[in-house]
Amino acid sequence: MTPVNAPENPVTVVGIGADGWPGLPDSSRTALLAADVVLGGPRQLALLPADCAADRVPWPSPLRPAVPGLVAEHAGRRIAVLASGDPMFYGIGRTLTETLGAAAVHVLPHPSSVSYACARLGWPVEDTEVVTAVGRPVERLAAALHDGRRILVLSAGADTPAEVAALLTERGFGPSRMTVLEQLGAETESSYEDVARDWRTGPGDPLNVVAIICVRDADALRLGAVPGLPDAAYEHDGQLTKRHIRAATLAALAPAPGELLWDVGGGSGSIGVEWMRTHPTCRAYAVERDAERAARIERNAARLGVPGLTVVTGAAPAALAQLPSPDAVFIGGGLTAPGLLDTCWNALEPGGRLVANTVTLESEALLTTWYRRHGGDLTKLSVAHAVPVGGFTGWRQAMPVTQWSVTKPRNEAPLENRG
Repeated sequence: MTPVNAPENPVTVVGIGADGWPGLPDSSRTALLAADVVLGGPRQLALLPADCAADRVPWPSPLRPAVPGLVAEHAGRRIAVLASGDPMFYGIGRTLTETLGAAAVHVLPHPSSVSYACARLGWPVEDTEVVTAVGRPVERLAAALHDGRRILVLSAGADTPAEVAALLTERGFGPSRMTVLEQLGAETESSYEDVARDWRTGPGDPLNVVAIICVRDADALRLGAVPGLPDAAYEHDGQLTKRHIRAATLAALAPAPGELLWDVGGGSGSIGVEWMRTHPTCRAYAVERDAERAARIERNAARLGVPGLTVVTGAAPAALAQLPSPDAVFIGGGLTAPGLLDTCWNALEPGGRLVANTVTLESEALLTTWYRRHGGDLTKLSVAHAVPVGGFTGWRQAMPVTQWSVTKPRNEAPLENRG
């Protein structure tokens, strides 16, 4: 993102805790007392004392698009911004530095709610998973659930603890112990705890953090941290890339943090879901022409902790026209649709990966042609499962899958990014 014109004086961003003015160091107090205008949320602005004489301007909603206009409106004045805790941890600091440029922003951090919570609980910060529900679906928590893990959920309000308890119980983590820590750092700080499946506590203070020690039900389906989740983890109608093929497919796609996938012919969405589960910053578009299956993909994504997966209902290649350029493409269906492979190949930036799976001879012939033209790896994947044969056991062969995987050469001119 290209920063807007930076103000003459840097914008000072001051982190403030629930303890308000008394908890601020001298440097933060000095910055606020010297400011001509202070921007912030109503709750933060109310924490300032009367002798802080700056004009107090509450943030509008939505916030991000308003930042350039607000800074321009107060050009030539000393601007301070109030933020909860550490402004660079899920805070306004990121928006300001991305919009104005890092040189135009001076950040004075305060301990974050995560630091306070870990201090109270005796949890090492580096070993604690953090999931935010502020402005994001609480379903994201599901991707972080593993037996024995410690998780902190940054709450969106007073109802978040009950939503977390319901999610844990529904996802097979009902025995998990939850601790709600309210008003961390303030004189009114308090906490209470219970097991998720027994949660009966009504809404408390909206300023809270939920701490979880994950305990999985003995009969709950185990979901690992790597691709190849059990097929039973998905709602499907048979259109599902099966577990072992899925693991091999994700290995070939090689997701990395921040990358974007097109999952073309989404089916049940398993490839896009497991791509996004590899890292919280991974993104995916699942393209599926059947509306019922598209709705099923959305349900699978929410259940498995990646509600941010975007489902596009439509037939490829036409449905791909307005999507941002991908880092990787998986084609799980519709390979013989006219122009599909050409569209996907042209959309990839140099260094991008394309993986296509098929079980039909017609599509296999097409992949063979593309393999001869562009190289890569052409692989036959076969899986057999042990099944009863009378009083004995034998192998039942699944349909073999032909997989073509290829990386677009870096010396090939990229298509103009349409995103």
